[in-house]
Amino acid sequence: MPDDAPLPFEAALQRLESLVQALEDGNADLDTSLARYEEGVGLARDLLARLDAAELRVQELALE
Repeated sequence: MPDDAPLPFEAALQRLESLVQALEDGNADLDTSLARYEEGVGLARDLLARLDAAELRVQELALE
């Protein structure tokens, strides 16, 4: 898989969960915490977009 390809959904969700846990632990310095937060926001947006697309697809299939 190329470096710029998105992670599979489950892997992206797992990464987001690990970022949240690391932020909740509070053991990192500010720069590391900010980088984790930024990565997490990006992952959360991507995951939400994928879920929205899947929901739309399911609705389309239900109408066929």
